[in-house]
Amino acid sequence: MKGFTRWLALVLLAALSLQLFFVLRIALMARINPESTSFQRSAIAEQLKSGQPLHWRQQWLPYAQISNHLKRAVIASEDDGFVQHDGVEWTAIERAWERNAAAREKAEAAEQRHPNRRARTVRLRGGSTITQQLAKNLLLSGERTLARKGQELVLAYALEWLLSKQRILEIYLNNVEWGDGIWGAEAAARHYWHKSASELNAYEAARLAVMLPAPRRFEKTPNSAYLAGRTRTILGRMPSAQLP
Repeated sequence: MKGFTRWLALVLLAALSLQLFFVLRIALMARINPESTSFQRSAIAEQLKSGQPLHWRQQWLPYAQISNHLKRAVIASEDDGFVQHDGVEWTAIERAWERNAAAREKAEAAEQRHPNRRARTVRLRGGSTITQQLAKNLLLSGERTLARKGQELVLAYALEWLLSKQRILEIYLNNVEWGDGIWGAEAAARHYWHKSASELNAYEAARLAVMLPAPRRFEKTPNSAYLAGRTRTILGRMPSAQLP
């Protein structure tokens, strides 16, 4: 019994130490720009493992210099309640779970009706806020487990507690992936539009924002009907998007 108690105490101490480490890193980000994220380091490892030359484009741009059109477009596309919520939108998560469950049931029913037909990939939705996405990309691995999701929620609340909404959005826009080896708004604007992210107009900003769910895939299909339609939708939502 004593051995089990000691083991449990060590596990709890390790868990608390990890949370303290995360909190201290987030607190430092109030003043210091992160040099890289966990997701970026994983992407670098993938490139090196594949034997391809390392390609990386990223340039930090302060919040005030990023086009308001891009800020509005990303909020409208990824998290229209960004200014109001405290890091997590539970109703959005619940809706995503319901849609994912319905999609799985539909795919399973189709497979039963046509067992010899190649099964379609079920595209799952996460319901994550911008803050949750930042928490995951900054500090966590890409694995999809309940433990990782729980840690993501804790870190999202820590980000909202320790950083301002402007700072959260600034870090997000400067580190989010926008294509293979393309990181952040400035690199994306120069790659796709040959201009600074400070100069983007509404259409250009909306076009970049709609790529965020799957930037590497959309980079290869720039003229897809989905991107065109989604861009029009986001353009219509942008005027009502609130900026922090």
